[in-house]
Amino acid sequence: MRRGSTVQLALFALVAGGLGVLIAVLPNWLPEPASREAGRIHFVFWFVTGICLFIFAIVAAVLAYSVWKFRRPPDDDSDGPPIHGHTGLEITWTAIPFVLVTAITIVSAIVLAKDDAAGANPLRVDVVAQQFAWSFYYPSYANKRSAILMLPVNRSVVLRMTSKDVIHSFWVPEFSQKQDLVPGIHPTLHITPDRIGTYPVVCTELCGAGHGLMRSQAKVVSAAAFAKWAKGGPQQQAAASGPALFTSNGCNACHTLAAAGAHAKIGPDLDKLQAEAARAGKPLPAFVRESIVSPNAYVEKGFPKGVMPKNFGTILAKQQLSTLVQFLVASAKKGTK
Repeated sequence: MRRGSTVQLALFALVAGGLGVLIAVLPNWLPEPASREAGRIHFVFWFVTGICLFIFAIVAAVLAYSVWKFRRPPDDDSDGPPIHGHTGLEITWTAIPFVLVTAITIVSAIVLAKDDAAGANPLRVDVVAQQFAWSFYYPSYANKRSAILMLPVNRSVVLRMTSKDVIHSFWVPEFSQKQDLVPGIHPTLHITPDRIGTYPVVCTELCGAGHGLMRSQAKVVSAAAFAKWAKGGPQQQAAASGPALFTSNGCNACHTLAAAGAHAKIGPDLDKLQAEAARAGKPLPAFVRESIVSPNAYVEKGFPKGVMPKNFGTILAKQQLSTLVQFLVASAKKGTK
């Protein structure tokens, strides 16, 4: 290969590598990070992706240039000149990948260590997954329960997770971390939210018929707003309306109820509660209450037992339970008019 061709090839490869990296990096492919850990993870992602794309673009450019520049004429069947290797070139293409892979390893190890280390005075939140809803408990605040993950901004948080039934997977795209939840195991995840806002909580493990509806929210608020919410106690939650309780406790993920705008088909149609109560031989209010606190006492024909969580009688405050029962009874009566 002539020296001029070698220089052209090198320049073509470097330009192609640079363009390949720019095309990949300039668009905003990833969600805007909302935690310190997400920012570090994004850096590692683009660090590794940039290196890989740069190398790939160089290799692809060299192949394309060689095919175009050094192609043989159709009638040339002669052998090419014998090549016995090039020691300098072999050392170069061995040393450069070694340095790059080592750099990736070191950067990844540093970021993993930082992301796995909880900060000073972390807030502990117990995350419980169950078909098909999320529950969040705050041991530092009388084990307060919420259907929404409330977090204070710029404070280290330790999420201690578990599942009550099948394998689930916790994921908030803006936090860039995902954790599988296996029954009997309690993994932890460290998060330091650094941007106020509301972000989706998604289950990314197929966990049953209602998997696509197993969603909640992570709400990052100021330290003062979180303290006010956390110290509000169960009375603050008890004041919630019937539709709000229905939605916040995940009932809309499994049931149809016109008054709440719910259209799920996993559990019985709650617009038909009057007919179901009649088949169970019980007054409507008593039937609704029993169906919430003891869901296996009567199961509508065509639906299996053991699907609906059995702990609503304990996680709902007395007033909350009464409010939810009244809402369902009123909705059922309205639906029959």
